[in-house]
This record gives sequence, C-alpha cells and structure tokens, in this order.
Amino acid sequence: MPSIRDLTVAIRQRPGIEAVVVLGRDGLLIDAQSTIPVNPEDLAARIPGLVASADEIGHTTQRGEMRLALVEHENGYAIISSVGDDALLCVLTDPTADLGMLLYDVRRHRQAIASIL
Repeated sequence: MPSIRDLTVAIRQRPGIEAVVVLGRDGLLIDAQSTIPVNPEDLAARIPGLVASADEIGHTTQRGEMRLALVEHENGYAIISSVGDDALLCVLTDPTADLGMLLYDVRRHRQAIASIL
C-alpha cells in the first residue's frame, strides 16, 4: 500500500506541479513536497479558512460542502480538494500545468487518497 509520501512525490513529479501539501482540516501539515520557496506549514494553516468560506457558499446555495476548489492566481493555480472527512489536499501549479487531467485524477482517486490518510 502506498504511503502519504509516495502520493505527494507522485503528484509532484507531474509536469507543471510546483507543490503538493496534505493537511488536516485543522490546518496542521501532514506532508508536503515542493520545488518552490513556500512555507508548507504557513500554507496549510491558511487553507481551512478558504474551505470554510467555500462550504458557507455551498450551504447558502444548497450545493453542500466543498469537494474541490480551483483558484486562479496571477502566476499559477491552487487546487484544494477534500480527501475524506479529516484531510485536504492542496496542489500548486504553474500556468502550464494540465489542469484538466489533474482535476480528473484528483476526483477519481479521492477515495484512494483518503484511505492512505
């Protein structure tokens, strides 16, 4: 059975992926891989606020809890996904990343990722 480290390394090796962060819903870092200067603990601490806001939008619009969010920034993207009840996955990409395939894979493997955690 693959480990969390195996998962983060595998995702990070894809073209255009700059960082992969796995964190608890409480914002505590579980694991991270990065090729860019980013503080993974600081990033992990900020993600639950974004998820909470997305959940509020979902509840207000009767769409339910956030499963996946794509945030476009000036120099790349952040993909945040719920993986199970207790964890989140954040993937930072550069502008050239194949977002379609990445989003598909994250959605398709969400349960497998959750079982590793």
